[in-house]
Amino acid sequence: MRPPLQRSGTMASVTLRTRKTKAIDLSAPPYTKDYIDQYRIRIKDDPDPEAHFLYAKYLIDAAKKIGADAKDQRSVRKYRDTLIAESLKVIRRLATQGEPYDEAQFFLANCHGSEAKPRCCLLSCRGLQRDRRRDAKRAAARSCLLPESRIAGRHRRNVNKLGVILLRGSLGQQPNPREAVGWLKRAAEQADEENPHALHELALLHEAPNSQVVLHDPAYARELYARAGHLGYTHSQFRLGQCYEFGTLTCPVDPRRSIAWYTKAAERGHSEAELALSGWYLTGSEGVLKQSDSEAYLWARRAANKGLSKAEYAVGYYAEVGIGIKQDVEFAKRWYMRAAAQGNKRAMNRLTEMKRNGNKRANMARPTRQEAKDECVIV
Repeated sequence: MRPPLQRSGTMASVTLRTRKTKAIDLSAPPYTKDYIDQYRIRIKDDPDPEAHFLYAKYLIDAAKKIGADAKDQRSVRKYRDTLIAESLKVIRRLATQGEPYDEAQFFLANCHGSEAKPRCCLLSCRGLQRDRRRDAKRAAARSCLLPESRIAGRHRRNVNKLGVILLRGSLGQQPNPREAVGWLKRAAEQADEENPHALHELALLHEAPNSQVVLHDPAYARELYARAGHLGYTHSQFRLGQCYEFGTLTCPVDPRRSIAWYTKAAERGHSEAELALSGWYLTGSEGVLKQSDSEAYLWARRAANKGLSKAEYAVGYYAEVGIGIKQDVEFAKRWYMRAAAQGNKRAMNRLTEMKRNGNKRANMARPTRQEAKDECVIV
């Protein structure tokens, strides 16, 4: 069994020492197959994770430079892909086994999470244009000049990205939920106002009754949503608004808390929270929120302006009934048409009814809260 890798007490150096050989000068190493084979043998029993990380980076550099003048470029490409695969295998082991090596974690997360997705990171991205790889290299060089706090923030974002990519199987990767959960937990432990996303993703997993990678735990899901919500994550704030409105995830039905969470998300521009808040203003809540037609219309309009089809339908409904705006059938029809264009079936049905009635004003009574929900005017 190979001995566990031990960390060196120094920063990355330009030389690599092993117990079997003399120092290897990495400042200007050759890029030949013979040298790579010798390097592979020399590094095999080295206990230093830093040395293995340098070896992996050398393989990436070698994959970009070796065989440039060779006639059989097909064989060269195949060999380059082999080197890249070996490099990623080494980095993946450093990042996930034993005591994780921070540099490997950051490198791996950045490879999976970068929009540029350079070829040296993902084999499936061979077709990316050369200028995008060059831009990625420049961005990496600039990152060396960033303050430590910003580098740490970028690391947290990339760890979360990697978790989501592995969870959903995006960017050409095979879904790996179990490994994804590990990355998400690491990101969640370091969550802050700039990086709360992992908390929400983990909450979704624990909320799902048929999750095969984590325990179904509604109370823990609510706790994770709350942590993300307090960090300002609007999707979690909206979800908490729903929980306290309908009494789910072990939450009691509590209009005050529901309205408070919806308001937090709506004030940050979350369209569904804006529509939900519109619903609360439509009916009001005794002792909590004063009923206001104008606020109901304005919040629905804000959501509709963002293209939310349910909100577009609600604005049409408000205009047809005359809630918060003067009754105007033609104006209502325009909003119904916008919602219908996005596939909103209620809007389609309403347009059909209006056409059958000759676009006459409908004598529609003011809805109760339940009727508004049934009509899908509010969330």
